[in-house]
Amino acid sequence: MLTRPDPSALAPPPCVAPEHHSLFIDFDGTLVSLVDRPDLVRADDELIDLLAALRGRFGRRLALVSGRSVEQLDAMIGPAVADITLAGSHGAEIRYDGSLDHPPRPEGLDAAITDARNFVAKHPQLIVEIKAQGVAIHYRMAPALEPVVIRAADVIASRHGLHLQPGKKMIELRGGGGDKATALVALMEKPAFAASTPVMIGDDLTDEPALAAASRLGGFGIIVGADRATAARYALADVADVRRWLWAVSE
Repeated sequence: MLTRPDPSALAPPPCVAPEHHSLFIDFDGTLVSLVDRPDLVRADDELIDLLAALRGRFGRRLALVSGRSVEQLDAMIGPAVADITLAGSHGAEIRYDGSLDHPPRPEGLDAAITDARNFVAKHPQLIVEIKAQGVAIHYRMAPALEPVVIRAADVIASRHGLHLQPGKKMIELRGGGGDKATALVALMEKPAFAASTPVMIGDDLTDEPALAAASRLGGFGIIVGADRATAARYALADVADVRRWLWAVSE
């Protein structure tokens, strides 16, 4: 169930413990700030230390759940995620216990990438991001182009049989059939997460299915920046607030 929160209406989350809880954490907009050039994002030293502390405290009951591909997360974070479960490409890819499970590359994706690049070539302020299971068009540097981008993405997706995934100042064309909720539910059936209570932290529309799924499974969701309808029960203001809360639960 979605609510329309006032930024001050949702309380900060309570402290959680690995004896009872598992953590599912989004990456962009949650652990790192959103930037104009998403391809330039890299984990800073504090984040790497934080992930290590969380891994030491929660063990295998820790997962990053991102729209980025697993390959991108590896490149942007580095060895710090080698022993952390990753759900990439909006849950389409799952790396658990060292094994990567992913669907076949969507048919039509390569042609859609070509169309997206041709479209973006006409608008230099737009950015194309190539992923393992999709292609995203970012318009953060040209928000006025949102209607143009949405129309073009819709045409390209229809032409090549892809699914549209809206996000913050971006839209992604990808294969259908799964989302972050699907990944969270699947991971909760794994031995490492079984018998725990899920906590999901995310900021974007793409996180809403997982925020709702955490509640359905007896846990709760935490929204980062309470500025829209959400299934989350608690809120944190921004990336810095997320990191402060995570440091507290890691200790």
